[in-house]
Amino acid sequence: MTQDNAAQGDPTPEVRSIGFADLADVLRAGWSDFRTAPAYGLFFASVFVAGGWMMFYALTRAGMTWLTLPASAGFPILGPFIACGLYEVSRRIEAGLPLSWGAILGVIWAEKNRQIPSMAVVVVVFFLFWNFLGHMIFALFLGLSAMTNISSSLDVFLTANGLMMLAVGTAVGAVFATVLFSITVISLPMLLDREVDFVTAMITSFATVRENPVVMLTWGLTIAVLTFLAMLPGFLGLFVVLPVLGHASWHLYRRAID
Repeated sequence: MTQDNAAQGDPTPEVRSIGFADLADVLRAGWSDFRTAPAYGLFFASVFVAGGWMMFYALTRAGMTWLTLPASAGFPILGPFIACGLYEVSRRIEAGLPLSWGAILGVIWAEKNRQIPSMAVVVVVFFLFWNFLGHMIFALFLGLSAMTNISSSLDVFLTANGLMMLAVGTAVGAVFATVLFSITVISLPMLLDREVDFVTAMITSFATVRENPVVMLTWGLTIAVLTFLAMLPGFLGLFVVLPVLGHASWHLYRRAID
């Protein structure tokens, strides 16, 4: 949303209670928005997919194939920023406003002077610390293993230490993902829509998850499962899944916040 149209003076938005029926409704709304304006969804998804390809290629070329697991787990957390364009598309469809590349990209460009960059710093710090812990967990359990075994074979992950590393890494990643999901699921579309600071947006997002823990964590699990499945065929499934989830996230925000 442009600054001229953004809501003013709303530091404490009211959180609504939502149910599982709302999740089904927002997914249908997300699919409807994607079908209404598929070019925008495919464009923003292509940026994300290209980033995934480059990440995988760089790690493989550097001989750090073992890092593709934590990196693949953490990389999707950058998706909400790509989805900002999708939020704006959904906002315009909802408001009956015309869609144009200039308007959509112009709103995204204008965000550099607002609160989205501050949220970007929070997410990037999470992502970097997540990967740092991935290194640490790997060193703790497999530090004595020959690196050649890891780069040429996955058998080392089937050892006792390898399986323990996967279990601990998954648990730590789940905690990080839950915290990050809780502070971004509502805050990112809110920052696009309203004139609030990023701290207020994060608090409101966390309050939404706290008010609707089972429903919101189910939504987070839905995002994780669909994203993971979409990444399996060379990230190609993200061309559909990412736009639908991006549009749906906007509609979830609209239902959850008064």
